Amino acid sequence: MNLLRKILFPFAILYGIVTSIRNLFFDIGILKSYTFDLPVIAVGNLSVGGTGKTPQIEYLIRLLSQNYRIATLSRGYKRKSEGFVLADAHSNAAILGDEPFQFFQKFKNIQVAVDANRKNGIEQLLSQSEKPEVILLDDAFQHRKVKAGFYILLTAYGDLYANDRMLPTGNLRESRVGAKRASIIIVTKCPKTLSLEEQHQIRIKLKPKTNQELYFTTIEYDDFVYAENKKLAINEVLNQEKVLIAGIAKPEPFFNYLKNPSDACLTFPDHHHFAEDEISAIKNKAQNKIIITTEKDFVRLKDSVLASQLYYLPIRSSFVSSPETSGENFDKTILNYVGTSTRNRSFYSF
Repeated sequence: MNLLRKILFPFAILYGIVTSIRNLFFDIGILKSYTFDLPVIAVGNLSVGGTGKTPQIEYLIRLLSQNYRIATLSRGYKRKSEGFVLADAHSNAAILGDEPFQFFQKFKNIQVAVDANRKNGIEQLLSQSEKPEVILLDDAFQHRKVKAGFYILLTAYGDLYANDRMLPTGNLRESRVGAKRASIIIVTKCPKTLSLEEQHQIRIKLKPKTNQELYFTTIEYDDFVYAENKKLAINEVLNQEKVLIAGIAKPEPFFNYLKNPSDACLTFPDHHHFAEDEISAIKNKAQNKIIITTEKDFVRLKDSVLASQLYYLPIRSSFVSSPETSGENFDKTILNYVGTSTRNRSFYSF
């Protein structure tokens, strides 16, 4: 913990008190939560950024979209539009935000919407002629105005919420007590070789309730990097001299997977909107080399002057298998909730 964060510790206490009172008011009904008459799954975290929400949402889309009409609803962080927006042929990353636009580009058979007011966003989705049958709420664990029927809480292997503190001393948006709202807790970004003993030690730290399931996932990288209309095998590009770009919360694994000593690694803030002078600087740095970025950054750069040499590396969330925490068990839990859920009632407050 650096000196500034230590100095700000009193503000962390104050912030913790404020968020705890807010949650209490929602729990006892002073502040109203609303439920809806369809399965609503919220994916989020207790900390700020970098837990792998996007690959987890994509996992759920792949799991559910063959049998159900799916809609994703995100805040649309750093977008240049306001209010409710439903993605269409005219949408781009500036209008939707990078992650929702990524969903829209990859999954043609789902609805993608953004609205900072999740209640209004759900109401707008349900007013469409083609109503969704399942709604996935992206980064909505703290959005208590809507009560989802099912909550998935993510925490990164190297940054467990059990070891963290409240903002601004730590990275927690709310107290660790908030984890009790989760139906499932997933420890993300685990080593592929995570042992059963390590899983057990993490379970002891997180102390899930008896009604909560705990899973462990890792990041799987694709065997190819992709441009708009072509792809290259990873083993072709690893030894090439290239430029790597990442505007994500924790870029080190991305760089470590691709880089060799001659590569240039350029880091930008999470959800960064690239200015023209920055794009020109990248172009000058790259010369005729290939440029590889994350999928989230690609949607913001693909229409720039970098397009002819720009590729992205897709990632997926994959379960670290064990008898109790396999992907099959996770799938079964989600499918059972979606298939049998009758809990959400439109405009019913409690």
